[in-house]
Amino acid sequence: MIKIRTKLLIYFATILLLFVVLLFVREQSNQQVIDLYDENIEHFFLLNEMTKKTNETIESLQIYVHEPLPENLSLYQESKQALIRLKDAFEQEEQEGIPKKNYVSMMNSFLEQTAKTVEGVHQQNIEQYSMYLNEAERTSSYIHENTLDLINKELTTYQGLSDLIDQKIIDTKQTGTAIIIAIIALSILFALWFSNGITRTIDRLTRAAQEIASGHYAGEDVVVSKKDELWFLTKTFNEMKKNILESVSEIEEKAKLANLLKEMELKSLQNQINPHFLFNTLNTISKTSYIEGAERTSELIASVSALLRYNIGNLDRETQLKDEVEIVREYFFIQTTRFGDRVAFIENIDPACLNASIPCLTLQPIVENAFMHGIEDMVGGSKIELHIYQEKDRLCIDVKDNGVGMNQETIERLMKKEEPVTTTTKKGSGHSTGIGMRNVMDRLQLFDKDSSVNISSDLGKGTTVSIRLKNQ
Repeated sequence: MIKIRTKLLIYFATILLLFVVLLFVREQSNQQVIDLYDENIEHFFLLNEMTKKTNETIESLQIYVHEPLPENLSLYQESKQALIRLKDAFEQEEQEGIPKKNYVSMMNSFLEQTAKTVEGVHQQNIEQYSMYLNEAERTSSYIHENTLDLINKELTTYQGLSDLIDQKIIDTKQTGTAIIIAIIALSILFALWFSNGITRTIDRLTRAAQEIASGHYAGEDVVVSKKDELWFLTKTFNEMKKNILESVSEIEEKAKLANLLKEMELKSLQNQINPHFLFNTLNTISKTSYIEGAERTSELIASVSALLRYNIGNLDRETQLKDEVEIVREYFFIQTTRFGDRVAFIENIDPACLNASIPCLTLQPIVENAFMHGIEDMVGGSKIELHIYQEKDRLCIDVKDNGVGMNQETIERLMKKEEPVTTTTKKGSGHSTGIGMRNVMDRLQLFDKDSSVNISSDLGKGTTVSIRLKNQ
Protein backbone atom coordinates (compact mmCIF):
# COMPACT_ATOMS: atom_id res chain seq x y z
CA MET A 1 0.00 0.00 0.00
CA ILE A 2 1.46 3.37 -1.12
CA LYS A 3 0.54 6.06 1.40
CA ILE A 4 -0.53 9.55 0.37
CA ARG A 5 2.46 10.98 2.24
CA THR A 6 4.78 8.73 0.21
CA LYS A 7 3.16 9.91 -3.04
CA LEU A 8 3.71 13.55 -2.07
CA LEU A 9 7.33 12.89 -1.09
CA ILE A 10 7.95 11.13 -4.41
CA TYR A 11 6.33 14.04 -6.26
CA PHE A 12 8.43 16.72 -4.50
CA ALA A 13 11.59 14.61 -4.84
CA THR A 14 10.93 14.30 -8.60
CA ILE A 15 10.40 18.07 -8.97
CA LEU A 16 13.58 18.75 -6.99
CA LEU A 17 15.52 16.25 -9.10
CA LEU A 18 14.30 17.87 -12.33
CA PHE A 19 15.39 21.29 -11.08
CA VAL A 20 18.80 19.90 -10.09
CA VAL A 21 19.18 18.31 -13.54
CA LEU A 22 18.19 21.61 -15.14
CA LEU A 23 20.76 23.55 -13.11
CA PHE A 24 23.41 20.94 -13.82
CA VAL A 25 22.77 21.02 -17.57
CA ARG A 26 22.86 24.82 -17.64
CA GLU A 27 26.01 24.88 -15.55
CA GLN A 28 27.71 22.37 -17.82
CA SER A 29 26.72 24.32 -20.91
CA ASN A 30 27.94 27.59 -19.40
CA GLN A 31 31.18 25.94 -18.37
CA GLN A 32 31.73 24.63 -21.89
CA VAL A 33 31.22 28.14 -23.27
CA ILE A 34 33.60 29.60 -20.69
CA ASP A 35 36.22 26.93 -21.35
CA LEU A 36 35.98 27.51 -25.10
CA TYR A 37 36.26 31.24 -24.60
CA ASP A 38 39.21 30.90 -22.23
CA GLU A 39 40.94 28.52 -24.61
CA ASN A 40 40.78 31.00 -27.47
CA ILE A 41 41.79 33.97 -25.30
CA GLU A 42 44.74 32.04 -23.91
CA HIS A 43 45.78 31.17 -27.48
CA PHE A 44 45.74 34.86 -28.45
CA PHE A 45 47.65 35.78 -25.30
CA LEU A 46 50.23 33.09 -26.04
CA LEU A 47 50.83 34.34 -29.60
CA ASN A 48 51.11 37.89 -28.35
CA GLU A 49 53.49 36.87 -25.56
CA MET A 50 55.66 34.93 -28.00
CA THR A 51 55.97 38.01 -30.22
CA LYS A 52 56.94 40.16 -27.22
CA LYS A 53 59.52 37.65 -26.02
CA THR A 54 60.95 37.38 -29.55
CA ASN A 55 61.44 41.15 -29.57
CA GLU A 56 62.94 41.10 -26.07
CA THR A 57 65.30 38.30 -27.09
CA ILE A 58 66.53 40.09 -30.23
CA GLU A 59 66.95 43.36 -28.28
CA SER A 60 68.92 41.68 -25.48
CA LEU A 61 71.03 39.89 -28.14
CA GLN A 62 71.80 43.20 -29.89
CA ILE A 63 72.86 44.72 -26.57
CA TYR A 64 75.10 41.77 -25.85
CA VAL A 65 76.68 41.98 -29.35
CA HIS A 66 77.53 45.66 -28.81
CA GLU A 67 78.56 45.17 -25.18
CA PRO A 68 79.52 41.53 -24.56
CA LEU A 69 79.22 41.74 -20.81
CA PRO A 70 78.13 38.84 -18.54
CA GLU A 71 75.02 40.67 -17.27
CA ASN A 72 73.90 41.35 -20.87
CA LEU A 73 74.39 37.67 -21.67
CA SER A 74 72.25 36.76 -18.66
CA LEU A 75 69.44 39.03 -19.86
CA TYR A 76 69.59 37.40 -23.29
CA GLN A 77 69.54 33.90 -21.85
CA GLU A 78 66.55 34.71 -19.59
CA SER A 79 64.58 36.06 -22.56
CA LYS A 80 65.59 33.07 -24.65
CA GLN A 81 64.51 30.54 -21.96
CA ALA A 82 61.16 32.31 -21.57
CA LEU A 83 60.69 32.19 -25.35
CA ILE A 84 61.53 28.48 -25.40
CA ARG A 85 58.89 27.82 -22.69
CA LEU A 86 56.29 29.74 -24.68
CA LYS A 87 57.22 27.81 -27.84
CA ASP A 88 56.83 24.49 -26.00
CA ALA A 89 53.41 25.58 -24.70
CA PHE A 90 52.40 26.56 -28.22
CA GLU A 91 53.46 23.16 -29.53
CA GLN A 92 51.36 21.41 -26.87
CA GLU A 93 48.14 23.10 -28.00
CA GLU A 94 45.55 20.88 -29.68
CA GLN A 95 45.44 22.94 -32.84
CA GLU A 96 47.24 21.33 -35.79
CA GLY A 97 48.05 22.46 -39.32
CA ILE A 98 50.65 23.94 -41.63
CA PRO A 99 50.52 27.49 -40.16
CA LYS A 100 51.41 26.09 -36.75
CA LYS A 101 54.28 24.01 -38.17
CA ASN A 102 55.66 26.98 -40.10
CA TYR A 103 55.42 29.20 -37.03
CA VAL A 104 57.25 26.63 -34.86
CA SER A 105 59.88 26.20 -37.58
CA MET A 106 60.51 29.96 -37.67
CA MET A 107 60.83 29.99 -33.88
CA ASN A 108 63.38 27.17 -34.03
CA SER A 109 65.30 28.99 -36.77
CA PHE A 110 65.25 32.19 -34.72
CA LEU A 111 66.57 30.41 -31.62
CA GLU A 112 69.26 28.68 -33.67
CA GLN A 113 70.33 31.98 -35.28
CA THR A 114 70.57 33.71 -31.91
CA ALA A 115 72.67 30.84 -30.59
CA LYS A 116 75.05 31.12 -33.61
CA THR A 117 75.26 34.86 -33.01
CA VAL A 118 76.32 34.33 -29.37
CA GLU A 119 78.83 31.70 -30.52
CA GLY A 120 80.36 34.18 -33.05
CA VAL A 121 80.64 36.79 -30.28
CA HIS A 122 82.46 34.29 -28.07
CA GLN A 123 84.84 33.48 -30.95
CA GLN A 124 85.13 37.20 -31.82
CA ASN A 125 84.16 36.30 -35.37
CA ILE A 126 82.64 39.54 -36.53
CA GLU A 127 81.53 38.20 -39.90
CA GLN A 128 79.73 35.23 -38.31
CA TYR A 129 77.83 37.04 -35.59
CA SER A 130 76.97 39.94 -37.89
CA MET A 131 75.43 37.59 -40.47
CA TYR A 132 73.48 35.56 -37.92
CA LEU A 133 72.35 38.66 -36.08
CA ASN A 134 70.93 40.10 -39.31
CA GLU A 135 69.19 36.78 -40.05
CA ALA A 136 67.77 36.67 -36.53
CA GLU A 137 66.40 40.21 -36.92
CA ARG A 138 64.76 39.29 -40.23
CA THR A 139 63.34 36.11 -38.73
CA SER A 140 62.04 38.15 -35.79
CA SER A 141 60.19 40.43 -38.16
CA TYR A 142 58.79 37.39 -39.98
CA ILE A 143 57.62 35.98 -36.68
CA HIS A 144 55.93 39.25 -35.84
CA GLU A 145 54.16 39.35 -39.22
CA ASN A 146 53.22 35.69 -39.01
CA THR A 147 51.80 36.22 -35.53
CA LEU A 148 49.57 38.98 -36.83
CA ASP A 149 48.42 36.73 -39.68
CA LEU A 150 47.62 33.90 -37.25
CA ILE A 151 45.72 36.25 -34.94
CA ASN A 152 43.76 37.65 -37.88
CA LYS A 153 42.86 34.15 -39.03
CA GLU A 154 41.96 33.10 -35.51
CA LEU A 155 39.77 36.18 -35.10
CA THR A 156 38.01 35.36 -38.35
CA THR A 157 37.43 31.81 -37.10
CA TYR A 158 36.50 33.13 -33.67
CA GLN A 159 33.69 35.17 -35.20
CA GLY A 160 32.02 31.96 -36.35
CA LEU A 161 32.82 30.40 -33.01
CA SER A 162 31.30 33.39 -31.26
CA ASP A 163 28.11 32.89 -33.24
CA LEU A 164 28.17 29.22 -32.28
CA ILE A 165 28.63 30.14 -28.62
CA ASP A 166 25.74 32.59 -28.82
CA GLN A 167 23.57 29.94 -30.43
CA LYS A 168 24.58 27.45 -27.73
CA ILE A 169 23.62 29.97 -25.05
CA ILE A 170 20.25 30.51 -26.74
CA ASP A 171 19.69 26.74 -27.01
CA THR A 172 20.54 26.32 -23.34
CA LYS A 173 18.05 29.01 -22.37
CA GLN A 174 15.35 27.47 -24.56
CA THR A 175 16.05 24.02 -23.12
CA GLY A 176 15.83 25.39 -19.59
CA THR A 177 12.60 27.20 -20.39
CA ALA A 178 11.12 24.04 -21.93
CA ILE A 179 12.07 21.99 -18.87
CA ILE A 180 10.55 24.59 -16.52
CA ILE A 181 7.33 24.65 -18.57
CA ALA A 182 7.25 20.83 -18.54
CA ILE A 183 7.74 20.78 -14.77
CA ILE A 184 4.92 23.30 -14.30
CA ALA A 185 2.62 21.32 -16.62
CA LEU A 186 3.42 18.04 -14.87
CA SER A 187 2.87 19.69 -11.49
CA ILE A 188 -0.56 20.95 -12.55
CA LEU A 189 -1.54 17.55 -13.98
CA PHE A 190 -0.35 15.75 -10.85
CA ALA A 191 -2.20 18.22 -8.61
CA LEU A 192 -5.43 17.67 -10.59
CA TRP A 193 -5.00 13.89 -10.63
CA PHE A 194 -4.08 13.71 -6.95
CA SER A 195 -6.87 16.06 -5.76
CA ASN A 196 -9.48 14.33 -7.95
CA GLY A 197 -8.44 10.94 -6.56
CA ILE A 198 -8.96 12.17 -3.00
CA THR A 199 -12.13 14.22 -3.53
CA ARG A 200 -13.78 11.54 -5.71
CA THR A 201 -13.29 8.91 -3.00
CA ILE A 202 -14.50 11.29 -0.28
CA ASP A 203 -17.59 12.14 -2.36
CA ARG A 204 -18.40 8.44 -2.75
CA LEU A 205 -17.98 7.85 0.97
CA THR A 206 -20.16 10.89 1.72
CA ARG A 207 -22.99 9.67 -0.54
CA ALA A 208 -22.76 6.17 0.95
CA ALA A 209 -22.86 7.61 4.49
CA GLN A 210 -25.91 9.69 3.57
CA GLU A 211 -27.67 6.57 2.26
CA ILE A 212 -26.91 4.73 5.51
CA ALA A 213 -28.14 7.74 7.52
CA SER A 214 -31.41 7.63 5.57
CA GLY A 215 -31.83 3.91 6.37
CA HIS A 216 -30.65 2.36 3.07
CA TYR A 217 -28.07 -0.25 4.08
CA ALA A 218 -28.13 -2.45 0.97
CA GLY A 219 -26.33 -0.06 -1.41
CA GLU A 220 -23.29 -1.07 -3.43
CA ASP A 221 -19.86 -1.01 -1.79
CA VAL A 222 -17.60 1.98 -2.42
CA VAL A 223 -14.77 0.87 -4.74
CA VAL A 224 -11.30 2.45 -4.75
CA SER A 225 -8.61 1.16 -7.10
CA LYS A 226 -5.50 2.72 -5.53
CA LYS A 227 -4.23 1.22 -2.31
CA ASP A 228 -3.57 4.06 0.13
CA GLU A 229 -5.08 5.42 3.35
CA LEU A 230 -8.35 6.18 1.52
CA TRP A 231 -8.46 2.59 0.25
CA PHE A 232 -8.09 1.33 3.83
CA LEU A 233 -10.73 3.83 5.02
CA THR A 234 -13.10 2.72 2.24
CA LYS A 235 -12.53 -0.96 3.03
CA THR A 236 -13.26 -0.30 6.72
CA PHE A 237 -16.37 1.70 5.78
CA ASN A 238 -17.68 -1.14 3.59
CA GLU A 239 -17.09 -3.65 6.39
CA MET A 240 -18.85 -1.33 8.85
CA LYS A 241 -21.83 -1.05 6.49
CA LYS A 242 -21.91 -4.84 6.13
CA ASN A 243 -21.80 -5.30 9.91
CA ILE A 244 -24.61 -2.75 10.36
CA LEU A 245 -26.71 -4.58 7.75
CA GLU A 246 -26.09 -7.91 9.46
CA SER A 247 -26.93 -6.41 12.85
CA VAL A 248 -30.17 -4.91 11.52
CA SER A 249 -31.12 -8.23 9.90
CA GLU A 250 -30.35 -10.08 13.12
CA ILE A 251 -32.43 -7.63 15.15
CA GLU A 252 -35.33 -8.00 12.70
CA GLU A 253 -35.11 -11.80 12.88
CA LYS A 254 -35.00 -11.73 16.67
CA ALA A 255 -37.98 -9.39 16.74
CA LYS A 256 -39.82 -11.73 14.40
CA LEU A 257 -38.95 -14.71 16.59
CA ALA A 258 -40.11 -12.82 19.68
CA ASN A 259 -43.45 -12.18 17.98
CA LEU A 260 -43.68 -15.84 16.99
CA LEU A 261 -42.93 -16.97 20.53
CA LYS A 262 -45.50 -14.62 22.00
CA GLU A 263 -48.09 -15.83 19.51
CA MET A 264 -47.34 -19.49 20.29
CA GLU A 265 -47.36 -18.86 24.01
CA LEU A 266 -50.71 -17.09 23.66
CA LYS A 267 -52.13 -20.01 21.69
CA SER A 268 -50.72 -22.37 24.25
CA LEU A 269 -52.45 -20.41 27.01
CA GLN A 270 -55.68 -20.37 25.05
CA ASN A 271 -55.57 -24.16 24.70
CA GLN A 272 -54.71 -24.83 28.32
CA ILE A 273 -56.91 -24.72 31.41
CA ASN A 274 -54.58 -23.94 34.28
CA PRO A 275 -51.77 -26.26 33.03
CA HIS A 276 -49.93 -26.29 36.38
CA PHE A 277 -53.07 -27.41 38.17
CA LEU A 278 -53.60 -30.06 35.47
CA PHE A 279 -49.96 -31.16 35.78
CA ASN A 280 -50.27 -31.59 39.57
CA THR A 281 -53.60 -33.39 39.18
CA LEU A 282 -52.09 -35.85 36.68
CA ASN A 283 -49.24 -36.59 39.07
CA THR A 284 -51.77 -37.33 41.83
CA ILE A 285 -53.78 -39.63 39.53
CA SER A 286 -50.58 -41.41 38.46
CA LYS A 287 -49.57 -42.14 42.05
CA THR A 288 -53.11 -43.28 42.91
CA SER A 289 -53.18 -45.64 39.91
CA TYR A 290 -49.82 -47.11 40.90
CA ILE A 291 -51.04 -47.69 44.49
CA GLU A 292 -54.21 -49.36 43.18
CA GLY A 293 -52.13 -51.64 40.92
CA ALA A 294 -52.97 -50.03 37.56
CA GLU A 295 -49.30 -49.80 36.48
CA ARG A 296 -50.05 -49.32 32.75
CA THR A 297 -52.40 -46.46 33.59
CA SER A 298 -49.77 -44.97 35.89
CA GLU A 299 -47.13 -45.09 33.16
CA LEU A 300 -49.50 -43.51 30.66
CA ILE A 301 -50.41 -40.68 33.03
CA ALA A 302 -46.71 -40.19 33.87
CA SER A 303 -45.93 -39.83 30.15
CA VAL A 304 -48.72 -37.29 29.69
CA SER A 305 -47.46 -35.42 32.74
CA ALA A 306 -43.87 -35.35 31.44
CA LEU A 307 -45.07 -34.22 28.02
CA LEU A 308 -47.18 -31.48 29.56
CA ARG A 309 -44.36 -30.30 31.86
CA TYR A 310 -41.92 -30.08 28.94
CA ASN A 311 -44.42 -28.20 26.76
CA ILE A 312 -45.43 -25.51 29.26
CA GLY A 313 -41.85 -24.20 29.62
CA ASN A 314 -40.28 -21.22 27.82
CA LEU A 315 -40.05 -21.91 24.08
CA ASP A 316 -36.92 -19.73 23.78
CA ARG A 317 -34.74 -21.98 25.93
CA GLU A 318 -32.05 -24.38 24.76
CA THR A 319 -31.99 -28.01 25.74
CA GLN A 320 -30.02 -31.13 24.96
CA LEU A 321 -30.87 -33.55 22.21
CA LYS A 322 -31.33 -36.38 24.72
CA ASP A 323 -34.19 -34.43 26.37
CA GLU A 324 -35.87 -33.95 22.97
CA VAL A 325 -35.52 -37.67 22.23
CA GLU A 326 -36.95 -38.58 25.65
CA ILE A 327 -40.03 -36.38 25.05
CA VAL A 328 -40.54 -38.00 21.63
CA ARG A 329 -40.44 -41.40 23.32
CA GLU A 330 -43.05 -40.27 25.87
CA TYR A 331 -45.20 -38.97 23.01
CA PHE A 332 -44.98 -42.31 21.19
CA PHE A 333 -45.73 -44.25 24.31
CA ILE A 334 -48.99 -42.30 24.55
CA GLN A 335 -49.76 -42.87 20.84
CA THR A 336 -48.85 -46.55 21.08
CA THR A 337 -51.18 -46.90 24.03
CA ARG A 338 -53.88 -45.22 21.96
CA PHE A 339 -53.45 -47.01 18.63
CA GLY A 340 -51.81 -50.28 19.67
CA ASP A 341 -50.00 -52.20 16.94
CA ARG A 342 -51.22 -49.90 14.16
CA VAL A 343 -48.14 -47.68 14.61
CA ALA A 344 -44.46 -48.47 15.20
CA PHE A 345 -41.67 -46.20 16.36
CA ILE A 346 -38.10 -47.03 15.19
CA GLU A 347 -35.00 -45.43 16.68
CA ASN A 348 -31.51 -45.36 15.18
CA ILE A 349 -29.59 -42.99 17.44
CA ASP A 350 -25.83 -42.47 17.90
CA PRO A 351 -25.38 -42.01 21.69
CA ALA A 352 -22.41 -39.66 21.04
CA CYS A 353 -24.81 -37.10 19.58
CA LEU A 354 -27.22 -36.91 22.51
CA ASN A 355 -25.32 -34.20 24.41
CA ALA A 356 -25.61 -31.72 21.53
CA SER A 357 -27.55 -28.49 22.18
CA ILE A 358 -30.80 -27.85 20.29
CA PRO A 359 -33.76 -25.44 20.62
CA CYS A 360 -36.58 -26.64 22.84
CA LEU A 361 -39.53 -28.38 21.12
CA THR A 362 -37.78 -29.12 17.83
CA LEU A 363 -38.37 -32.86 17.36
CA GLN A 364 -41.85 -33.26 18.90
CA PRO A 365 -43.65 -30.89 16.44
CA ILE A 366 -42.02 -32.69 13.49
CA VAL A 367 -42.99 -36.10 14.84
CA GLU A 368 -46.52 -34.80 15.53
CA ASN A 369 -46.83 -33.65 11.92
CA ALA A 370 -45.60 -37.03 10.69
CA PHE A 371 -48.16 -38.81 12.86
CA MET A 372 -51.20 -36.59 12.25
CA HIS A 373 -50.71 -35.77 8.55
CA GLY A 374 -48.88 -38.93 7.53
CA ILE A 375 -49.95 -42.10 9.29
CA GLU A 376 -52.90 -41.35 11.60
CA ASP A 377 -55.53 -42.49 9.09
CA MET A 378 -53.66 -45.68 8.10
CA VAL A 379 -55.31 -48.94 9.19
CA GLY A 380 -52.02 -50.72 9.96
CA GLY A 381 -48.35 -51.07 9.12
CA SER A 382 -47.58 -47.43 9.76
CA LYS A 383 -44.22 -46.45 11.21
CA ILE A 384 -42.16 -43.40 12.08
CA GLU A 385 -38.35 -43.55 12.17
CA LEU A 386 -35.97 -41.27 14.06
CA HIS A 387 -32.34 -41.33 12.87
CA ILE A 388 -29.66 -39.28 14.66
CA TYR A 389 -26.03 -39.52 13.53
CA GLN A 390 -22.92 -37.50 12.86
CA GLU A 391 -21.57 -36.76 9.39
CA LYS A 392 -18.17 -35.02 9.48
CA ASP A 393 -18.77 -31.83 11.49
CA ARG A 394 -22.56 -31.88 11.05
CA LEU A 395 -25.25 -33.25 13.35
CA CYS A 396 -27.86 -35.04 11.21
CA ILE A 397 -31.47 -35.68 12.30
CA ASP A 398 -33.93 -37.48 9.98
CA VAL A 399 -37.62 -38.05 10.78
CA LYS A 400 -39.21 -40.49 8.31
CA ASP A 401 -42.72 -41.86 7.93
CA ASN A 402 -44.37 -44.23 5.43
CA GLY A 403 -47.60 -42.28 5.33
CA VAL A 404 -49.59 -40.57 2.60
CA GLY A 405 -46.87 -38.06 1.67
CA MET A 406 -47.44 -34.63 0.14
CA ASN A 407 -47.10 -32.88 -3.19
CA GLN A 408 -44.45 -30.34 -4.12
CA GLU A 409 -46.80 -27.40 -3.71
CA THR A 410 -47.40 -28.32 -0.08
CA ILE A 411 -43.65 -28.68 0.52
CA GLU A 412 -42.99 -25.25 -0.97
CA ARG A 413 -45.74 -23.69 1.15
CA LEU A 414 -44.16 -25.17 4.29
CA MET A 415 -40.68 -23.97 3.29
CA LYS A 416 -41.66 -20.38 2.43
CA LYS A 417 -40.55 -17.79 4.97
CA GLU A 418 -43.58 -15.68 4.50
CA GLU A 419 -45.84 -18.63 5.32
CA PRO A 420 -47.85 -17.58 8.41
CA VAL A 421 -47.27 -19.65 11.50
CA THR A 422 -50.35 -21.69 12.17
CA THR A 423 -50.96 -24.79 14.14
CA THR A 424 -50.48 -27.99 12.20
CA THR A 425 -53.17 -29.89 14.00
CA LYS A 426 -56.16 -31.38 12.43
CA LYS A 427 -59.27 -29.73 13.70
CA GLY A 428 -60.35 -31.38 16.85
CA SER A 429 -57.44 -33.82 17.16
CA GLY A 430 -56.43 -32.26 20.44
CA HIS A 431 -52.89 -33.62 20.86
CA SER A 432 -50.64 -30.98 19.21
CA THR A 433 -48.08 -28.59 20.68
CA GLY A 434 -49.63 -25.84 18.57
CA ILE A 435 -46.20 -25.06 17.10
CA GLY A 436 -46.00 -25.01 13.31
CA MET A 437 -43.21 -26.30 11.06
CA ARG A 438 -42.26 -22.77 10.04
CA ASN A 439 -41.77 -21.82 13.69
CA VAL A 440 -39.38 -24.73 14.20
CA MET A 441 -37.39 -23.76 11.10
CA ASP A 442 -37.14 -20.10 12.19
CA ARG A 443 -35.92 -21.00 15.66
CA LEU A 444 -33.34 -23.41 14.21
CA GLN A 445 -32.07 -20.66 11.89
CA LEU A 446 -31.64 -18.25 14.79
CA PHE A 447 -29.98 -20.96 16.88
CA ASP A 448 -27.52 -21.85 14.08
CA LYS A 449 -27.27 -19.71 10.95
CA ASP A 450 -25.64 -22.62 9.12
CA SER A 451 -28.51 -24.95 9.91
CA SER A 452 -30.75 -26.36 7.19
CA VAL A 453 -34.13 -28.09 7.08
CA ASN A 454 -35.16 -30.06 3.99
CA ILE A 455 -38.42 -31.90 3.25
CA SER A 456 -38.63 -34.69 0.69
CA SER A 457 -41.86 -36.57 0.04
CA ASP A 458 -43.61 -38.83 -2.47
CA LEU A 459 -47.38 -39.21 -2.53
CA GLY A 460 -48.33 -42.62 -1.13
CA LYS A 461 -44.76 -43.42 -0.03
CA GLY A 462 -44.07 -41.14 2.89
CA THR A 463 -42.16 -38.04 3.95
CA THR A 464 -38.66 -37.33 5.28
CA VAL A 465 -37.72 -34.21 7.24
CA SER A 466 -33.91 -33.73 7.42
CA ILE A 467 -32.23 -31.35 9.87
CA ARG A 468 -28.54 -30.46 9.63
CA LEU A 469 -26.82 -28.57 12.45
CA LYS A 470 -23.25 -27.65 13.26
CA ASN A 471 -21.98 -30.22 15.71
CA GLN A 472 -21.04 -28.22 18.81
